[in-house]
Amino acid sequence: MSHPAPSWALARRSEHLAGTPVVRRGTDWWLVSPSGSVLASDPVFTSELDRFAADLAAADRAVAGIPAQGHAARQARS
Repeated sequence: MSHPAPSWALARRSEHLAGTPVVRRGTDWWLVSPSGSVLASDPVFTSELDRFAADLAAADRAVAGIPAQGHAARQARS
């Protein structure tokens, strides 16, 4: 079932989940394209999107911590 396109339906590419045509607004996941948007309502699919987003956030935090760990190791050797 198609829903009317919200004002943000043409989301910026930076808002998409890892370059996919998926955007989260509040607690809802939307599949977006230039021709419109569809609310993702399948609980199995949306729970997988939640897990994927959480895993990406954890990976981003881990990568962000790498320079700090390297700096701490260099300080310890000095």
